[in-house]
Amino acid sequence: MTDDRKATTPGASGQQNEGEGSRTAAEAYDREARRFAQSGKVEEKAKEARDAVEGPEGEELAAAEAQGRRHSKGEDPEVKRKS
Repeated sequence: MTDDRKATTPGASGQQNEGEGSRTAAEAYDREARRFAQSGKVEEKAKEARDAVEGPEGEELAAAEAQGRRHSKGEDPEVKRKS
């Protein structure tokens, strides 16, 4: 089986493997992010997050963030690049 065929053959779930950069997943994320933004719950969830970071849970959240950063290869240089 060639790599081209593997990429277009439906898997066990019936979905096709789109490879890295799945358009279907990106569209689903965008759709749900838009839905949440329009839900009116953004301020409420932002306050919940702020309370968690500033409250007793904050130390645990900071430790989890630090652990994630240790696994990171750093910021994408394109993010900081001036246009």
